[in-house]
Amino acid sequence: MPATTALVTTLGKPARVLLGLGAGSPIDLMKSQDIRPDIVDTYLVGVGAGAWPSWNSPDGAYITFTAQAIQAYGAVPMFTLYQMATSGEGNLNILNDAAFMNNYWAQVRLMYQRIAALGTPVLVNLEPDFWGFVASQAPGRDATRMTAAVNNQPECAGLPNTAAGVGQCLVQMGRQIAPKALMGFPPAFWSGTPAEIGAQMKAVGAHQADFIVAQTSDRDAGCREVPSPPAECTGRSGPFYWDETNQTSPNFHESQSQISAYRAALGNGLPILWWQTPMGVPSDTPGGTDQHYRNNHVDYMLRNTQEYGDTYTFAIVFSPGGSHQTSISTDGGQFARLSSQYLARGGATLK
Repeated sequence: MPATTALVTTLGKPARVLLGLGAGSPIDLMKSQDIRPDIVDTYLVGVGAGAWPSWNSPDGAYITFTAQAIQAYGAVPMFTLYQMATSGEGNLNILNDAAFMNNYWAQVRLMYQRIAALGTPVLVNLEPDFWGFVASQAPGRDATRMTAAVNNQPECAGLPNTAAGVGQCLVQMGRQIAPKALMGFPPAFWSGTPAEIGAQMKAVGAHQADFIVAQTSDRDAGCREVPSPPAECTGRSGPFYWDETNQTSPNFHESQSQISAYRAALGNGLPILWWQTPMGVPSDTPGGTDQHYRNNHVDYMLRNTQEYGDTYTFAIVFSPGGSHQTSISTDGGQFARLSSQYLARGGATLK
């Protein structure tokens, strides 16, 4: 059985490319629009005081309550672990801060324990952006040459005390504590070619996970196009709006090719989950307004989903990547309409 089909079967879902929603898409709002996603993604943020374990009582019950609500709605829970950014994105001094790392690993352990207690498969997205910062700051872009506190954890004794060991420990701890957890690493394409990034991510154990987390863009194009963009949309050079005819750059086929090349370099033939895909509505007019910026990823990817199925995708998860982006509450019903049409066609087949 192909890996994509096997993974979807493990999740108890139909053998087609699955659709998901994430941050900014509360279940009550999905119900009001009759949206029935296959996957619902939720962030786990912070380390220490105010972090996700304290959001419900007892510690870590947030995972239990959230997963049960998602499952009751017929979807598979997905959790995005986003703890490494607690002291600021790119601050990697924390890797050698004993107190921070002990808290970090205690929370990872708690996450896996809470997932294990569910007794059902759960998707886990391991530390978006962090791996890009590791590659950009490690000597020679080599995670094995950046020190980190790892092997004082009982599940990870014997692993190297390096940033590479952090990734390996995330997988090894998960395998030991929550064997039904399905894990994926999100590469950040900041530090080389897809082949080079594949080698970087192989060092951290990404090839030992269950799937690849791919991103198209986590912001609506129009948010970056306006004359005075919000802070979450600054710092990039354009053009930003993708060419749906795939003739000029940037475009969808380029994105698919990049991830396919990375997948080949990583090895192991892992299935792909596209994550935090922006939700804006197509427009010929650049820009837009707050939470109504233009973008064409939902439109293209739900009309041309078979392209993704043909490149080993098993799921596409849509969500705004910031508070100013378009969501299902501001997209005029676009996602509800196009996802319904996608399902009515029977969905894209898996490869």
